[in-house]
Amino acid sequence: MDPHGDLLQTSAPEPPAPRWMLPAWLPVRSLGARHRERVLTHLLALESLDRHRRFGQVATDEQIRSYVQQIDFERDEVFGIFDARLRLIAMAHLAHSRDADTSDTAEFGVSVLPRGRGRGLGGRLFELSVLHARNRGARRLVIHLARDNAPMLAIVRRSGATVRYEGSDAVAHLTLPDDSIGSHLGAMAESQAANLDYRFKREALRWRAIFTREPQAPH
Repeated sequence: MDPHGDLLQTSAPEPPAPRWMLPAWLPVRSLGARHRERVLTHLLALESLDRHRRFGQVATDEQIRSYVQQIDFERDEVFGIFDARLRLIAMAHLAHSRDADTSDTAEFGVSVLPRGRGRGLGGRLFELSVLHARNRGARRLVIHLARDNAPMLAIVRRSGATVRYEGSDAVAHLTLPDDSIGSHLGAMAESQAANLDYRFKREALRWRAIFTREPQAPH
């Protein structure tokens, strides 16, 4: 990273939002290699501005296909939020470093479709990614952002991250606390609840398909 970025945020993190402003609990499901096509469908649905915010450029369809094909679901972690019809409306990629010198570093990237905006989905994915990064032994989380991505910049600032602006981009660094029994139990509870929510939605769609002859969503 260029050490001479034009601005370094070192002020105290913003106070958390009042309880009445916080979104209801949102189930986040861990995704595996079998979800690769659904991840691709989600990312291809992003508009030009959202592609720039997610990838730092207006990624072409071919570039997105290449990116999705190279996701290592064994090493990295991918999380998704599904709507009532089990369409992937938001996802995060928590990439763990392959380099021995930065083995304690993970990188976070997130995308939300337009119809999912304003519901706290990006913040929810960030929160869960921080939890999982801690549990995997990461001590630092790196987030690359577009400078105009105000919602995510607000989220990372509230977490206590430092933000450096570099031209039209921003890079945030968040120091993570050690994992704990509580953090592992929390991640386990999140996973179980999200899988249960997914099964309920799938069962509802199954019954809907029986009565309307609509195709069922994949698992």
